[in-house]
Amino acid sequence: MSPEITKHTMKPQISTLRHMPTFDRYTPITPNLAISPTVSVVIPAMNEAENLPHVFATLPHWIHEIVLVDGHSTDDTVAVARRLRPGIRIVQQRGKGKGDALASGFAACTGDIIVMIDADGSTDGREIIQFVGALVTGADFVKGSRYASGGGSDDLTFSRRMGNTILRGLVNKIYGTQYTDLCYGYNAFWARHLDVLDLDCDGFEVETVMNIRAAKAGLKVQEVPSRERSRIHGESNLRAVRDGWRVLKTIMREWRRPPATVRPEPATATPAADQGAA
Repeated sequence: MSPEITKHTMKPQISTLRHMPTFDRYTPITPNLAISPTVSVVIPAMNEAENLPHVFATLPHWIHEIVLVDGHSTDDTVAVARRLRPGIRIVQQRGKGKGDALASGFAACTGDIIVMIDADGSTDGREIIQFVGALVTGADFVKGSRYASGGGSDDLTFSRRMGNTILRGLVNKIYGTQYTDLCYGYNAFWARHLDVLDLDCDGFEVETVMNIRAAKAGLKVQEVPSRERSRIHGESNLRAVRDGWRVLKTIMREWRRPPATVRPEPATATPAADQGAA
């Protein structure tokens, strides 16, 4: 039931090379590195017009698409996004809450890999390469950790830190995981695992739902260090006590929910060893 969890160590791993496809199947990242999967980045946003220029400036040039989910913004969020990235995909959220927004954004993605980041400037798009690198070398689901070596936070208050510690310990105890972080919105996964995650929650508990369902399904989960920045402009919609209570109820509800069945990798897909870096 528990996933294989690997902390990011930066130690090289050597494995037998398989036949690699022709170079035109790869997306160049640097002069010495390329990947074959396409990457979609999902950004839920509500009244984040002032923050989007900074957020978009950190996104790698090689990503396949940006999907911005607009949560009924009353400012120029959509106009600013389109000005900054003319090819951006805009999804208008029908419901409310971060969980609902992410579900809408994930459903609109066309990439092989889906990365979720925040629109307030707290997550750094330049870290996406770490998440993608972990996926193409064998992980199914990659979660950012502010507590892993090399990670950190400029924004964690005492109450949020204590709540995260208690809730994380409860998840690790119940589900046999070894997570070092729980309530953090920087995650990435193969799009083929969307059915396993099966998002059906509305609020900030969405990260907990994803982490638990990935574990219960037996996905290979890997943590990578991530640095959380402070929000640049505006005020957060997160409320520590209210949302902490929702997370607690989610943990107990998921305990009674049967695990999902992992969809096998399509037989026509590129072998795992060929989906990595070249």
